[in-house]
Amino acid sequence: MKVLLLTGGFGTRLWPLSRRRFPKQFLRFGELSLLRETAQRLLQSVKPEDIIVLTNKDYRFQVMNELEGLGISHAVLEPVAKNTAPAIALGAAYCRYILGCSDEEVLFVSPSDHKISPPDALAKVMSSIESMARRGHIVTLGIPPTRPETGYGYIELGDALEEGFYKVERFTEKPDEATAREYLSSGRFLWNSGMFAFTIGTITQELSRHLPSVGELMLKGYEEMLEAFSELPSISIDYAVMERSSRIVTLPFEVYWSDVGSWDSLFEVLVKDQNGNVTQGDVLTLSTKNSLVLSKDRLLVAVGLKDSIVVETEDAVFVAPRGESQQVREVVDALTAQGRQEAEENPTVFRPWGSYTVLKESEGYKVKKVVVKPGETLSLQRHRHRSEHWVVVKGEALVTVGEDEMVLRPNQSAYVPKGVIHRLANTTDEPLEIIEVQVGDYVGEDDIERFEDRYGR
Repeated sequence: MKVLLLTGGFGTRLWPLSRRRFPKQFLRFGELSLLRETAQRLLQSVKPEDIIVLTNKDYRFQVMNELEGLGISHAVLEPVAKNTAPAIALGAAYCRYILGCSDEEVLFVSPSDHKISPPDALAKVMSSIESMARRGHIVTLGIPPTRPETGYGYIELGDALEEGFYKVERFTEKPDEATAREYLSSGRFLWNSGMFAFTIGTITQELSRHLPSVGELMLKGYEEMLEAFSELPSISIDYAVMERSSRIVTLPFEVYWSDVGSWDSLFEVLVKDQNGNVTQGDVLTLSTKNSLVLSKDRLLVAVGLKDSIVVETEDAVFVAPRGESQQVREVVDALTAQGRQEAEENPTVFRPWGSYTVLKESEGYKVKKVVVKPGETLSLQRHRHRSEHWVVVKGEALVTVGEDEMVLRPNQSAYVPKGVIHRLANTTDEPLEIIEVQVGDYVGEDDIERFEDRYGR
């Protein structure tokens, strides 16, 4: 069995922590990111070489960073985001044509940004799921609902089958509250978890039947599909197959599960103090109850709040009553329409060599904190519109400026004139931190001309 791990979603519903270029799967609400938690959960059932990561090309290096040390090496890079049906089809084609899998190979599809407890629950049912998929079924895991949730899709149970499985009568869209209450009281509905299993042959047949433009392309080869990927329709696997196929069965999955799809659902997941508050970061609460208060960059004081959400980041603050956080989508849409950078990326941006954080930016200059991981190096590059001044604050830097090469230690600096080829490297086993001051008529990130780059950019 192979696992297709979906990591390409934009996930802006937890804005301002998640952004289009730093989506939910990379967030940490504890020691590990949601992506790494998911990968470690799956590794209880399969070997690292059996996990194929499906991601957008823009997230390639961040995914590699999050999965470092787990032994997961297979990655399928979508040229453009096209939703889950084309992504899954591309992953299946990779398994068939690149890994040499037969049509009888079972694929288990998992989102990368959900919470499941206990973490070993999935491993306990995986063999049953695999067995049912080998019989030609498309298997989905349904979560028994615990409340009349309006933010999830539902699965209606049909006839009972062997080993605890049921035929699926139908998939339904997110209901209104009255309908959700009916679903809950009937005992015949499950939440749609977004986890599926099927053989390569089964999903090829069903896509060919219900979405021919994708299914037929799957049969031509992986490289051919990759080349034509941008022309495929953007459609979810639910719409494309699950709501149309007659081969769907479901297994009620008795676990604690959340898709962490909103600040309200995150509040339900996290541990609360004696006043019912969830706090994280440098937070002080007084006379505040049943609230989510998260600080990333500074002291955040909440006084007299009840049933509220307050989230602070380096460049934005979000405040809302609990129960209204679904409107985050409207916030992000409004920011996007205004061309605001806050909708796209965080002040901290991850690169294959480390990360940088924009500390201050105005017309004609930008100030960054740059962190280079041990043994990593930036590309050999130059800028046409700006000069740079580097000051080492931690670690040891190997700096190339033109023909000169030097080693800099804390409180030492280097100046890079506009148009001069240069490079920054960390040859030690400790992180390197520098402050970079850019000055010029244009300080955009696209003012980079690369001459050598170990990451192939």
